[in-house]
Amino acid sequence: MTHPVTDRATGAPAHYKLRFPGSWWHLDLDPSTRDASIRRRIEHQAKGVPQLSRERLDGLIRDTRRTAREAYSRGALQAAGMVRFPGGDSMLSATSVVLRMPVPEDEAADLAEVLFGASMLAGDPQSSGYPPREVDLLELPDVGPVGRIASIEDIDYKGTPVRTALLHTLFPIPDRREYLLVSSSTPNVDLKDQFFEVFDAIAGTLRFVEARSEGTAGPAAQSPQGTDENGK
Repeated sequence: MTHPVTDRATGAPAHYKLRFPGSWWHLDLDPSTRDASIRRRIEHQAKGVPQLSRERLDGLIRDTRRTAREAYSRGALQAAGMVRFPGGDSMLSATSVVLRMPVPEDEAADLAEVLFGASMLAGDPQSSGYPPREVDLLELPDVGPVGRIASIEDIDYKGTPVRTALLHTLFPIPDRREYLLVSSSTPNVDLKDQFFEVFDAIAGTLRFVEARSEGTAGPAAQSPQGTDENGK
Protein backbone atom coordinates (compact mmCIF):
# COMPACT_ATOMS: atom_id res chain seq x y z
CA MET A 1 0.00 0.00 0.00
CA THR A 2 0.99 3.63 -0.39
CA HIS A 3 1.33 6.23 2.34
CA PRO A 4 0.68 9.98 2.03
CA VAL A 5 3.89 12.00 1.94
CA THR A 6 2.86 15.64 1.73
CA ASP A 7 0.44 18.07 0.14
CA ARG A 8 0.20 17.70 -3.61
CA ALA A 9 2.46 19.96 -5.68
CA THR A 10 3.35 20.00 -9.35
CA GLY A 11 6.01 17.39 -10.03
CA ALA A 12 6.18 16.18 -6.43
CA PRO A 13 5.20 12.65 -5.35
CA ALA A 14 2.20 12.46 -3.04
CA HIS A 15 2.91 9.02 -1.60
CA TYR A 16 5.66 6.58 -0.69
CA LYS A 17 6.03 2.85 -0.19
CA LEU A 18 8.17 1.18 2.47
CA ARG A 19 8.44 -2.52 3.26
CA PHE A 20 9.28 -4.19 6.56
CA PRO A 21 10.25 -7.81 7.22
CA GLY A 22 7.24 -10.07 7.78
CA SER A 23 8.34 -10.58 11.40
CA TRP A 24 7.84 -6.87 12.16
CA TRP A 25 4.51 -5.41 13.22
CA HIS A 26 3.08 -1.96 12.71
CA LEU A 27 2.74 0.24 15.78
CA ASP A 28 -0.70 1.66 16.40
CA LEU A 29 -0.21 5.43 16.75
CA ASP A 30 -3.86 6.27 17.45
CA PRO A 31 -4.05 7.69 21.02
CA SER A 32 -7.47 6.10 21.53
CA THR A 33 -6.32 2.54 20.84
CA ARG A 34 -2.52 2.32 20.96
CA ASP A 35 -2.01 1.38 24.65
CA ALA A 36 -4.32 -1.64 24.50
CA SER A 37 -3.12 -2.59 21.02
CA ILE A 38 0.55 -2.56 22.04
CA ARG A 39 -0.10 -4.59 25.19
CA ARG A 40 -2.01 -7.24 23.23
CA ARG A 41 0.70 -7.49 20.59
CA ILE A 42 3.62 -7.80 23.01
CA GLU A 43 1.87 -10.23 25.32
CA HIS A 44 1.02 -12.36 22.30
CA GLN A 45 4.69 -12.33 21.28
CA ALA A 46 5.70 -13.35 24.82
CA LYS A 47 3.42 -16.40 24.97
CA GLY A 48 5.40 -19.56 25.57
CA VAL A 49 8.27 -17.70 27.22
CA PRO A 50 7.64 -18.61 30.88
CA GLN A 51 11.13 -17.57 31.99
CA LEU A 52 10.43 -13.95 31.01
CA SER A 53 9.71 -11.94 34.14
CA ARG A 54 6.52 -9.90 34.42
CA GLU A 55 8.63 -6.89 35.31
CA ARG A 56 10.67 -7.20 32.09
CA LEU A 57 7.52 -7.66 30.01
CA ASP A 58 5.79 -4.64 31.55
CA GLY A 59 8.93 -2.61 30.94
CA LEU A 60 8.88 -3.52 27.26
CA ILE A 61 5.21 -2.55 27.01
CA ARG A 62 5.93 0.82 28.64
CA ASP A 63 8.91 1.46 26.35
CA THR A 64 6.94 0.59 23.22
CA ARG A 65 4.05 2.81 24.27
CA ARG A 66 6.53 5.63 24.84
CA THR A 67 7.92 5.11 21.34
CA ALA A 68 4.39 5.26 19.88
CA ARG A 69 3.50 8.39 21.88
CA GLU A 70 6.66 10.18 20.81
CA ALA A 71 6.19 9.13 17.19
CA TYR A 72 2.63 10.46 17.23
CA SER A 73 3.65 13.75 18.89
CA ARG A 74 6.29 14.25 16.16
CA GLY A 75 3.72 13.69 13.42
CA ALA A 76 5.04 10.30 12.33
CA LEU A 77 3.61 8.93 9.10
CA GLN A 78 4.31 5.33 10.07
CA ALA A 79 5.99 3.26 12.78
CA ALA A 80 6.87 -0.42 13.11
CA GLY A 81 8.71 -2.66 15.53
CA MET A 82 9.83 -6.14 16.41
CA VAL A 83 10.46 -8.09 19.60
CA ARG A 84 11.95 -11.54 20.11
CA PHE A 85 12.77 -13.60 23.18
CA PRO A 86 15.76 -15.83 22.27
CA GLY A 87 16.06 -17.46 25.69
CA GLY A 88 16.15 -16.86 29.40
CA ASP A 89 15.27 -13.30 30.32
CA SER A 90 16.99 -11.93 27.21
CA MET A 91 15.14 -9.90 24.60
CA LEU A 92 15.73 -8.43 21.16
CA SER A 93 13.77 -5.36 20.10
CA ALA A 94 13.86 -2.58 17.54
CA THR A 95 11.64 0.16 16.15
CA SER A 96 11.52 2.20 12.96
CA VAL A 97 9.64 5.49 12.51
CA VAL A 98 8.97 7.51 9.34
CA LEU A 99 8.86 11.30 9.73
CA ARG A 100 8.54 14.35 7.49
CA MET A 101 11.29 16.97 7.72
CA PRO A 102 10.36 20.30 6.11
CA VAL A 103 13.33 22.61 5.48
CA PRO A 104 12.75 26.17 6.75
CA GLU A 105 12.69 28.78 3.99
CA ASP A 106 15.74 30.56 5.42
CA GLU A 107 17.86 27.38 5.37
CA ALA A 108 19.55 25.55 2.51
CA ALA A 109 17.69 22.46 1.27
CA ASP A 110 20.82 20.82 -0.18
CA LEU A 111 21.14 17.21 1.05
CA ALA A 112 24.71 17.61 2.29
CA GLU A 113 23.84 20.67 4.38
CA VAL A 114 20.62 19.15 5.74
CA LEU A 115 22.52 15.98 6.63
CA PHE A 116 25.20 17.94 8.42
CA GLY A 117 22.59 19.98 10.30
CA ALA A 118 20.63 16.87 11.30
CA SER A 119 23.79 15.18 12.57
CA MET A 120 24.49 18.15 14.83
CA LEU A 121 21.02 18.43 16.39
CA ALA A 122 21.76 16.26 19.42
CA GLY A 123 24.76 16.33 21.71
CA ASP A 124 28.06 14.73 20.82
CA PRO A 125 27.93 10.98 21.65
CA GLN A 126 31.67 11.12 22.40
CA SER A 127 30.81 13.06 25.55
CA SER A 128 29.31 9.79 26.86
CA GLY A 129 32.31 7.76 25.76
CA TYR A 130 30.75 6.47 22.54
CA PRO A 131 32.26 6.64 19.03
CA PRO A 132 31.44 9.74 16.93
CA ARG A 133 28.46 9.64 14.61
CA GLU A 134 29.07 8.13 11.20
CA VAL A 135 27.65 10.50 8.57
CA ASP A 136 27.53 9.39 4.92
CA LEU A 137 26.07 10.39 1.57
CA LEU A 138 24.89 7.30 -0.32
CA GLU A 139 23.36 6.52 -3.69
CA LEU A 140 20.48 4.04 -3.48
CA PRO A 141 19.24 2.20 -6.61
CA ASP A 142 15.92 3.59 -7.90
CA VAL A 143 16.00 6.32 -5.23
CA GLY A 144 19.13 8.41 -5.73
CA PRO A 145 21.20 10.29 -3.13
CA VAL A 146 20.29 9.82 0.54
CA GLY A 147 21.89 10.74 3.84
CA ARG A 148 22.79 8.22 6.56
CA ILE A 149 23.63 8.90 10.21
CA ALA A 150 24.68 6.01 12.49
CA SER A 151 25.50 6.32 16.16
CA ILE A 152 25.38 4.90 19.67
CA GLU A 153 23.88 7.34 22.14
CA ASP A 154 22.23 7.60 25.53
CA ILE A 155 18.51 8.20 25.05
CA ASP A 156 16.86 9.77 28.08
CA TYR A 157 13.90 7.86 29.47
CA LYS A 158 12.32 9.49 32.51
CA GLY A 159 15.72 10.70 33.66
CA THR A 160 17.47 7.38 32.99
CA PRO A 161 19.94 7.16 30.08
CA VAL A 162 19.33 4.10 27.88
CA ARG A 163 22.22 3.03 25.64
CA THR A 164 20.78 2.85 22.13
CA ALA A 165 22.03 2.20 18.60
CA LEU A 166 20.46 4.60 16.08
CA LEU A 167 20.37 4.69 12.30
CA HIS A 168 18.72 7.60 10.45
CA THR A 169 18.25 7.71 6.67
CA LEU A 170 17.20 10.98 4.98
CA PHE A 171 15.39 10.88 1.64
CA PRO A 172 14.93 14.13 -0.33
CA ILE A 173 11.31 14.37 -1.54
CA PRO A 174 11.57 15.26 -5.25
CA ASP A 175 10.58 18.84 -6.10
CA ARG A 176 9.92 19.73 -2.45
CA ARG A 177 11.85 21.46 0.33
CA GLU A 178 11.14 18.41 2.46
CA TYR A 179 12.72 15.13 3.43
CA LEU A 180 11.47 11.78 4.65
CA LEU A 181 13.41 10.51 7.64
CA VAL A 182 13.44 6.77 8.37
CA SER A 183 14.66 6.61 11.97
CA SER A 184 15.48 3.15 13.38
CA SER A 185 16.81 2.16 16.79
CA THR A 186 17.56 -0.77 19.08
CA PRO A 187 18.70 -1.09 22.70
CA ASN A 188 20.61 -4.27 21.71
CA VAL A 189 23.81 -2.33 21.12
CA ASP A 190 25.99 -5.46 21.19
CA LEU A 191 24.16 -6.57 18.01
CA LYS A 192 24.40 -3.15 16.38
CA ASP A 193 25.95 -4.38 13.14
CA GLN A 194 23.28 -7.05 12.60
CA PHE A 195 20.46 -4.63 13.35
CA PHE A 196 21.96 -1.95 11.10
CA GLU A 197 21.91 -4.44 8.23
CA VAL A 198 18.17 -4.87 8.81
CA PHE A 199 17.64 -1.11 9.16
CA ASP A 200 19.54 -0.45 5.93
CA ALA A 201 17.49 -3.12 4.16
CA ILE A 202 14.23 -1.51 5.34
CA ALA A 203 15.30 1.98 4.27
CA GLY A 204 16.44 0.56 0.95
CA THR A 205 12.87 -0.45 0.08
CA LEU A 206 11.52 3.12 0.20
CA ARG A 207 10.10 4.32 -3.11
CA PHE A 208 8.26 7.52 -3.93
CA VAL A 209 5.00 7.19 -5.86
CA GLU A 210 3.99 9.77 -8.44
CA ALA A 211 0.96 11.90 -7.60
CA ARG A 212 -2.19 10.41 -9.09
CA SER A 213 -4.59 12.33 -11.25
CA GLU A 214 -7.41 14.05 -9.42
CA GLY A 215 -10.28 11.69 -8.77
CA THR A 216 -8.15 8.53 -9.07
CA ALA A 217 -6.80 8.22 -5.55
CA GLY A 218 -7.71 4.80 -4.19
CA PRO A 219 -8.44 3.58 -0.66
CA ALA A 220 -4.78 2.82 0.01
CA ALA A 221 -3.97 6.53 -0.12
CA GLN A 222 -6.77 7.33 2.31
CA SER A 223 -6.01 4.62 4.88
CA PRO A 224 -2.21 4.13 5.03
CA GLN A 225 -1.14 0.78 6.40
CA GLY A 226 2.26 -0.86 6.53
CA THR A 227 3.36 -3.61 4.21
CA ASP A 228 5.65 -6.52 5.05
CA GLU A 229 8.23 -8.00 2.72
CA ASN A 230 5.47 -9.92 0.96
CA GLY A 231 3.40 -6.80 0.37
CA LYS A 232 0.68 -7.82 2.82
